[in-house]
Amino acid sequence: MFNSLQSKTVGDVVASDLVAEEKTFNASDKEAGATATSRDHHHESDDESVDKDAQAGVRAIEATTSVWTKRDLIIAYILIWVIYFVDAMQQTTTGSLTPYVTSSFALHSLTAATSIMSSLIGGIFKLPLAKILDIWGRPQGFAFMLFLLEVGLIMMAGCKNVETYAAAQVFYWVGYNGMSFSLSIFVADTSALKNRAFAFAFISSPYIATVWIGGPMATAFLKGPGFRWGFGIFAIITPVVTLPLLALFTINYLKAKKQGLIPVSDSKRTVAESIWYYTIEFDILGLLLLSAGLALFLLPFSLYSYQGKGWKAPMIICMIIFGGLLLIAFVIYERFFAPKTFMPYELLKDRTVLGAYILAAVLFVEFYIWDSYFYSFLQVVNNLNITQATYIVNIYSIGSCFFSLVVGVFIRWTGRFKALALYFGVPLTILGVGLMIAFRQPDVNIGYIIMCQIFIAFSGGTLVICEQIAAMAATTHQYVAVVLAVEGMFASIGGAIGSTVAGAIWTGVFPKRLAEHLPQEAQANLTMIYGSLVTQMSYPVGSPTRIAINRAYGDAQKYMIIGATAVLAIAVVAVAFWRDIRVKDFKQVKGVVM
Repeated sequence: MFNSLQSKTVGDVVASDLVAEEKTFNASDKEAGATATSRDHHHESDDESVDKDAQAGVRAIEATTSVWTKRDLIIAYILIWVIYFVDAMQQTTTGSLTPYVTSSFALHSLTAATSIMSSLIGGIFKLPLAKILDIWGRPQGFAFMLFLLEVGLIMMAGCKNVETYAAAQVFYWVGYNGMSFSLSIFVADTSALKNRAFAFAFISSPYIATVWIGGPMATAFLKGPGFRWGFGIFAIITPVVTLPLLALFTINYLKAKKQGLIPVSDSKRTVAESIWYYTIEFDILGLLLLSAGLALFLLPFSLYSYQGKGWKAPMIICMIIFGGLLLIAFVIYERFFAPKTFMPYELLKDRTVLGAYILAAVLFVEFYIWDSYFYSFLQVVNNLNITQATYIVNIYSIGSCFFSLVVGVFIRWTGRFKALALYFGVPLTILGVGLMIAFRQPDVNIGYIIMCQIFIAFSGGTLVICEQIAAMAATTHQYVAVVLAVEGMFASIGGAIGSTVAGAIWTGVFPKRLAEHLPQEAQANLTMIYGSLVTQMSYPVGSPTRIAINRAYGDAQKYMIIGATAVLAIAVVAVAFWRDIRVKDFKQVKGVVM
């Protein structure tokens, strides 16, 4: 599908969509949301009965939402918001405590690898989790993620060596990312497509408040009972706020089962037959190929700087090659040999889904390029203290979460998302990032940087919501979990690439420009200045050495932001290829929903 569109210009694609808008809504718009999502091209109907062709987990949630009341729906959303608030507060607090946990073994080589690997595993695990949610059920998957999170928090609270901390980080990140993903799927299950943008924005709104809470809470723990209680208290609070939601879904599930809406499963399979059945249903071989391929391919982008030979290190080369081969093997296996595919191959050829995935990757690439050394720039070049720098860095989180609520209302009102992304989100992102080429330099008023951050925050809140809605609108309820999991995979790949590009520019430009600008008396300290933020800030503001450091920062930042701006050209094409789906005019979920 994508290859067939390469001969068209962006203008042709946009023009064709505008012509399509003039037509009266008919089955074609509904087809746009159901095309290429199943082997038999099944179209969803307005029938409220449970879809018997769906997977067990999807059938269970459809039955659950069919029997619960509007009151139950409202209570569910309040509980989900509270869980997101606690999770966000937990993340910001424990993130601030991490340096104090690792301080006793900060020189241990396993520490850096542990942080990278745990984050990577946490992101990749969304892929098998999507299948767990679809086959076993939403509450079951959520409960499993809660268990892993609890194990991680308890282990971090009691860790006394790097091995325990390493294992705790893996459990924690898998559980944390898994819980957030499960809640996102809960929201997708219980919201009409026209309201889903606002629903997603609503559950993300706690981040507006929690960015201000994490630092003071971490400080309070460090000055009071100690960092271990910082982890321990959340190990106690998290089950308290999550179990009521599990209970609500379980009660209504049993109610639906009692009414006969969920067929009793009596497979009469032996243990061996059950193992083989779930191996096929979960597409175990496909998931192993994909997960192992992504892990081997992405990990070197973060680990290469710790190798003596960098990119030339044999381990790095082998990991990239074998990772790439496994990813190729995954594509071939899924296309030609898999009895049941992880995601229908036809869906990957859908221009709206593929465009949404490309946009997700591009947004993470450009963000990690310009954001990687932003915090250091604010402290060194703009001479801001930690609190002030943190406030400016958090403009993106606050602004994007706030403006996504506005975007949600707009999509609910108009039923459209493509024009919002193409004519507002993407141009404003390019404007905000592009202006930083001039404004993220020494001797430029900090107000201009804040202005750029506001532009990027508002456009980011628009694009993240729109690309998720685009991906979900192009499929049926059956594949929502898988579509969002793959979207997360593209974002992870984009983040790894962005971090690598930023690191390459920094190591290639900053030390050279530092050597050029430093006065003769400071040349002997070049290596120390390059490697230490504290050393950079130790030179008085206005001194020749500090001015030289600031100029070197400005040179490196200029190349980074030019790279980020150039990458955003792909975003224009990706969004232009979307179909202009009117989300108000067809149903995707059943039962009592938002």
